[in-house]
Amino acid sequence: MFLKKLLRPRTFVFLAIILLLAFWRPSNEVSDSVLPLPATPTYVPVQPGPLIPDDEASQMMHDLAFGSDPQKAIDTIISDKDTRFIAVFIELMRANQIGLLQGAGYRAHIEALETLSGQSFGDDWPAWVEWYGTTSLKPPPGFTGWKGKVLRRIDPAFEAFLQDDHPSTIRIEEIQWGGVVVDGIPALKNAAMIPADEASYITPEEPVFGISINGDHRAYPLRIMDWHEMANDVVGGVPLSLAYCTLCGAGIAFDGRASNGETYTFGSSGFLFRSNKLMYDHQTHTLWNQITGEPVLGELAGKDIKLDVLPVVVTSWEAWLEQHPDTRVLDINTGYQRPYDPGAAYGSYFASNETMFPVWQRSKLLGTKDRIYALQVDGIPKAYPLKILIEEKVVNDVIGETPVLLIASRGDITVQASGSLTTYNAGGEVRAYYRENETFNPGPDESTVLDSAGNLWQVTEEALVGPNGELAPRLNGHLAYWFGWYTFFPKTLLYGEP
Repeated sequence: MFLKKLLRPRTFVFLAIILLLAFWRPSNEVSDSVLPLPATPTYVPVQPGPLIPDDEASQMMHDLAFGSDPQKAIDTIISDKDTRFIAVFIELMRANQIGLLQGAGYRAHIEALETLSGQSFGDDWPAWVEWYGTTSLKPPPGFTGWKGKVLRRIDPAFEAFLQDDHPSTIRIEEIQWGGVVVDGIPALKNAAMIPADEASYITPEEPVFGISINGDHRAYPLRIMDWHEMANDVVGGVPLSLAYCTLCGAGIAFDGRASNGETYTFGSSGFLFRSNKLMYDHQTHTLWNQITGEPVLGELAGKDIKLDVLPVVVTSWEAWLEQHPDTRVLDINTGYQRPYDPGAAYGSYFASNETMFPVWQRSKLLGTKDRIYALQVDGIPKAYPLKILIEEKVVNDVIGETPVLLIASRGDITVQASGSLTTYNAGGEVRAYYRENETFNPGPDESTVLDSAGNLWQVTEEALVGPNGELAPRLNGHLAYWFGWYTFFPKTLLYGEP
């Protein structure tokens, strides 16, 4: 009855925050940027006996979750030392914790986990997830569909995503429920945009996503996007999806016209993968990785389909308006009832050093949630710490064999969350360009740079424009938290590191 009440439509959008905070493990430290990461136990595999036949394994998964005598299945799995069921027991433990399988052998699941794995994490679900990520374990056949049947108790639509016959390029074991049902975080679709002089709700210092295509300038305030995380729109005649993963700090504008020639629009699946939003397309219901723009589970997965990244910048409303006085801005009357105040949705999370969900692949070269500007050039990923960019203002660099230029001349954007003392960094106005063989320095104001001969170049959304009309084209990247980028690009280059 509690779960039924919790899943009423009007509570969907708040459920995510409540549950995320419930499993958030806050730190007593001021910063994790100088702390070593916790040691991950080494997996010493239990010497397995003969694997349980696939058809019997499938029945055992059913009995563990839905059967009348789950202990019989547990005894057989332990006796045969079938380590494939480690993933199943982790899933069952989590299902118990969120109220899906109350009384279905919770302690027995944990004991089975510890026996099969040789680890002793008890009921610490995040620790199990992070440990499992370091292993090469695989679940029994039929795990995907079984997991879908377990999670359909939250939302029947989840089962459609998790089907055994769906191609996948990711480990299904690492897909986690994010706390909402499908579209529980509702995407905006061609939302109303209003002239700047009609946007009385917005303050000069607050952050916006700025997008400019073919002379069409748009501003999407983060205070609104925090609650929707997706805006399907058409800007300058180009269909795009502004996909915003609040948990990994990345707002990315994707061209809806994918590499296979089809056009897609997107929504929120309710699932996460390594604390990154899994979005889904409305056309095929395939799950996509938000930070890579690639389909990962479903009809389109594994078909070498990708979305191009479009230009987007995080800046203050004041700065964006100064540069684009004819801009339009997202109307606060979205048709949804949300407390659209700065920081109302995730202010405490943004101000924290911690993640809300387990992420096993990390690097201590930067703090977990240090902000970086991420670029990919010729298939080479590189991260630029925002702090360094703001200090240097203009960075001349080379990625592979491509000379690039990054400009961050307006500094940090800091947000004071409404109604609290919470303050957090929202990023900075960073743009990147191809610079060919030229070297640039800061100009006399924030909208210009100087080349090696002292000539003035204008900073625009499409390109740097030289004194004689020369163009240095825009290079599209985005902000992210360090952990959010590193977990998908562990071989990333890092500016400032040898």
